[in-house]
Formats: sequence, structure tokens, C-alpha cells
Amino acid sequence: MFNDETILITGGTGSFGHTFVPMTLERFNPKKLIIFSRDEMKQWEMAKLYGNDPRVRFFIGDVRDKERLHRALNGVDYVVHAAATKIVPTAEYNPFECVKTNINGAMNLIDACIDQGVKRVVALSTDKASSPANLYGATKLASDKLFIAGNSYAGGNDTKFSVVRYGNVMGSRGSVIPFFLSLAESGHLPITDSRMTRFMITLEQGVELVWHAFEDMVGGEVYVKKIPSMNLIDIAQAVAPEATQDIVGIRPGEKLHEQMISSEDSYFTYEYPEHYKILPAIHEWSEDPTRIKNGVKVAEGFSYASDNNKEWMDVASLRRWIEEHRRKIGEI
Repeated sequence: MFNDETILITGGTGSFGHTFVPMTLERFNPKKLIIFSRDEMKQWEMAKLYGNDPRVRFFIGDVRDKERLHRALNGVDYVVHAAATKIVPTAEYNPFECVKTNINGAMNLIDACIDQGVKRVVALSTDKASSPANLYGATKLASDKLFIAGNSYAGGNDTKFSVVRYGNVMGSRGSVIPFFLSLAESGHLPITDSRMTRFMITLEQGVELVWHAFEDMVGGEVYVKKIPSMNLIDIAQAVAPEATQDIVGIRPGEKLHEQMISSEDSYFTYEYPEHYKILPAIHEWSEDPTRIKNGVKVAEGFSYASDNNKEWMDVASLRRWIEEHRRKIGEI
């Protein structure tokens, strides 16, 4: 799919980019893989990992800057949109900045991709975009809608847009596992709520879902990976079994449970062996056989949330995963 093609990833120095780039270089042989981001130091450090590999390029820029995007996308075939302001409390206290990146940046990218004749674009979303309870989720829902509508907005151009949505990425920077590990020696772990649950997905699974979206997409689909859930209490037990768990209350904008498909989306959602696909409600695309393929429509009122999940990860499984990946947890 990507052989001899040019791929650009926005926000490419983040956790997703650090996994997507090596996996894609190993699986495929792209002509160029361009890392587009605004932090020169992160780019400098990331460049060291690839030595003189002529396929890996770095481009300083910001999705807020439409002209810079237009230049960066010249000759690009595929785009992964990973750039976002995504820390929930940061977005709550800096709402204007969150909107500029997550909504205005999405509009800039959609315009630039159409103008430059990019073939396909996959935007990364989040569970928080489903029935959003915080500003980050609200901006990502708006972003999802923009990318879906981009397929119509493109007019006679061939650029196609789709979205990939998944939950808590295990071990990524700023996530709960490295946070608990950093406090393990103190003997106390802060628990927001004993009932809280979270989806669990690895970065590798996230990358594979993006690959699948590029291969499968017709345009406008939201892909949701089937992944296990875990109770926050059990996550703490897996990380530091001897530590005391202190209930501290939910942070501003935080949800008790994660949700990736709402009951309102059930009318347009189809199930597949390893994922779900929410089809666009516009233009009757949800009834398009080329988008549905071999999917089975879910029951009316169906929702996919971390508390009603059929699959759960136990403490022993997470503990094994932590031991196998301890070296890189929280590093990317």
C-alpha cells in the first residue's frame, strides 16, 4: 500500500509517531515518510533514531499555519493527522489554544490536502469525542465531523478522509501507567474514583488500525478497534500492589467511563471481527454497500463503553505487559 509512496504524519514526534514510523518502515518501503511537527528538539532527538535513512524527513511546522501545511504537503500521497492539544485539564484551562489546534488546524489540513491532491487522510480521534464531557472531546468531535464532511467538501477532487478512534494508550507519555509508576515508591497512588474504567490499547494496535483504515476506507468512516477494558483500581494494583490507594475525586472534564460509540451512533454502526465502523449520517452514506462491505449492523441503542465491554484485561495480564515494556513506558 505505501510502497514507493510519500506519507506525512502531523504531530509525528508524539507517542503515535514514534511507533507508526518504525513499524511502517519495516512493513512497507515508502519513498518518503515526513514528520511534521512544531518542536525542533523533539525532531532532533527523533532524527537520531534513523541515522541516514533517506526515507525519513523532518519538517518544522504547525497545523495552525495553513501556508506551511500547503508547502509540506507538496507531493504527499497519504496523511496521518496525529497533531492535537489533548491533555484534558490543559484544554479546560486553555480553551482558545485547544480550539485553534484541534478545530482550526483540522480545517487547515483538510483544505491543504484537497488543494495538494493528497490521496487519503486518516485522522486520529479519541473516546472523548463520543458524547463529549470536556472541551478536548468537544473539539475532537468537531474535528471528526470536519474530516467526515471533507469527503463532500472535496468536490471533484479525489482526496478521501476517514477517522480512527481509540481509548487510553497503554504506557504512552502522560497516561495513567507511567504516572502510577512514577509514584509507586512513595507508597501512595491517587485514585480519582473506585468505579472508574478505561479502555486499554497498545500503540502497535493503534498503528495497525490506521493501516486498516487506509486499505478499507471509501471516505467518511470512523473506525473503532475492539479492545479490553480495565478498572482503575486494578490498574493501580498491577503497577504497585503494595501501595495505598487514595481516593482524590474526578478532575475537571474527566469521565467516569470511556465511550467510543454512543447509542445515537448505533443507527449507523456496523460490526466486524476486530472492529466497529461508524458510517457517515450524511448523503445516505450509511447505506452504501461499498462502505458497509461484510459488516453486520449493531442493534438499535447499542453503545460501546469501557463499563459495558465484553472483554476485560486482568491484573496479571497488565503486570506481564508492564514487565515486558518497562524500558519504554512513558518515554514516547
